[in-house]
Amino acid sequence: MADPVVSTAPDFIPHAAEPVREHLAAAAPLPDFLAGAGTLTLAERRLIVDQAVLMLDQNYVHLPLKAAMHAVNPVQRLRLLRRRLERQTEETKPLEWLFHAEMSEIFHSVRDLHTNYLLPAPYAGKIAFLPFLVERYEDAQGEHFVVTHLAEGFSAPGFERGVEITHWSGIPIANAVDLHAARFAGSNAAARRSRGIQSLTVRSLAMHLPPFEEWVTVSYVDADGAARELREVWRIVDSRPKFVTGEAPSGLAQPVGLDLDMDETNRAKVMLFAPKVVARQQALQAGEAAPEVHAGEISTSLPDVFRAQEIQTSAGPFGYLRIFTFHHPPQEFLPEYLNLLGKMPDQGLILDFRDNGGGYVINSEFALQTLTPRHINPEPAQFVNTPLNLRICRQNPEELGAWLPSMEQALEIGATYSSAVPLISDEIANEIGQQYFGPVVLITNARCYSATDIFAAGFQDHQIGPVLGTDESTGAGGANVWEHKDLINALKNDPGTPYVRLPKGAGMRVAIRRTLRVGANSGTPVEDLGISPDVPYRMTRRDLLQGNADLFEKAGQLLKSLKPHAVSITDAAATDGALRLKVKATNIDRLDVYVDQRPRASLDLSDGQADVTVPDAAAARSARVEGFAGGQLVASKTAQFN
Repeated sequence: MADPVVSTAPDFIPHAAEPVREHLAAAAPLPDFLAGAGTLTLAERRLIVDQAVLMLDQNYVHLPLKAAMHAVNPVQRLRLLRRRLERQTEETKPLEWLFHAEMSEIFHSVRDLHTNYLLPAPYAGKIAFLPFLVERYEDAQGEHFVVTHLAEGFSAPGFERGVEITHWSGIPIANAVDLHAARFAGSNAAARRSRGIQSLTVRSLAMHLPPFEEWVTVSYVDADGAARELREVWRIVDSRPKFVTGEAPSGLAQPVGLDLDMDETNRAKVMLFAPKVVARQQALQAGEAAPEVHAGEISTSLPDVFRAQEIQTSAGPFGYLRIFTFHHPPQEFLPEYLNLLGKMPDQGLILDFRDNGGGYVINSEFALQTLTPRHINPEPAQFVNTPLNLRICRQNPEELGAWLPSMEQALEIGATYSSAVPLISDEIANEIGQQYFGPVVLITNARCYSATDIFAAGFQDHQIGPVLGTDESTGAGGANVWEHKDLINALKNDPGTPYVRLPKGAGMRVAIRRTLRVGANSGTPVEDLGISPDVPYRMTRRDLLQGNADLFEKAGQLLKSLKPHAVSITDAAATDGALRLKVKATNIDRLDVYVDQRPRASLDLSDGQADVTVPDAAAARSARVEGFAGGQLVASKTAQFN
């Protein structure tokens, strides 16, 4: 085999799109970055370990579950590490990266992407990357790993989209993926392997040490069937800042469910492989003319959050809405979600949540009501009962008072968990009701996490439509996460607070409240179990290289088998002391009418049209019509009056 081709940063960075070019130009080779790493004193290391013991022992809601499922004891491991630190001096302490490696390993042992050790400077806010992306598909011959994206301007002889990788630095690629998967904290086997593939070329240093190797040697088969090799060096660059125009919510009252690693990695992938999205974001933020969207796409004010379009399948045209993240201020996310939903065709909707690592729980829980006539029961959440969690709830009765009575009672009865209370109110979860009336298919994979797990569970538990999963389950992140700074804030008025600030930008996150499913799965935890798809699916080569062609065909066939059901109030007038409504319906055989939340009329339909007169209702403030088919509630629409 010929000597491997070696790529260098200047080969591709100058050709990247303008908003990305200057950012990537600052990328440093791995050895240069590591030369300045490592400034923690021994006292600072001890402080970090002490705070970690406190959080995992007193705040971590999944500790009983993780000890049972994975046979781990992270608190004892931290105590042993603390004991070793007591024996060390500044002269005898190990290299700093070994300390970080052990801390990361202890946190990763619980296999929980909500519960992380966040590395301090200079690792914090950095991304390690190679300028291409690897993805997996299956066929009759087994699994294959192919290059699906190249950073703009990057090139190497014979190395292009679609080439199949056979070895990774001399290791058969499937084995290399398994080795990478063992290092990452996915809650189940599918999640770990999925993240093992992703970590081949993009890694956030917020919670992972830089790669041990300075370069990788990629063995691949080119388009002509020739075996070739590429040697590519790792580079380190600052994470791309979030695109946020409004103020991001914060505090204990705004629950967050986020896989931070996925969030950081997704923004890095946009920077590397979709620089036009970055250009569009920056233009929108600056109030300038934004670049045109691709043909068929619907323009959005949040291109880093949504992609919307109408797609053509053999089963017909359908709406397609991709939601990349829920981690965007609700005051911007929710109006744009409703705007795009209103532009989707009536025949059916494909909701694609793959790789969505979650974010604000209100965004995910609010969105469910728009797709169903059924009442939404938001997922409840529980604290683990510990003295420190009780102290936190006592100090914050306005935000956490709903959990307090059960935690007080636990002092007497020894209950492990508090009562289960929804993270958002029932009122918010049902505030506007159904807005889309066609059938809906939800696409998930093993990188769906946290708030996205919550949405997928609610979608399935409320029987909104089929879940089409490209992996065996979602990422199984069933919790609300707090950062160390949130715990400091929770006891800011307590002079005896045990929390102290961490040095040099270090951080920690912990799953503080676990979420439980509703409906037929009521009481089942989401953590480690995830949401299994109703319809399993395996990605194909055409999916990876031709825009999800086979996946969309499968989704289209599912939608074709489902009927749309719709009701609408086309006119409302108050005359002679009565409220007169004109109602239009599709595939509805019975209509119930509620005025100001009271049942006032019920009638059978045969032609999809109805004139309804409700006496003594001229001053009504609202009307709701509910449509039934075969005795099942299938559509609902509310109108508000002045």
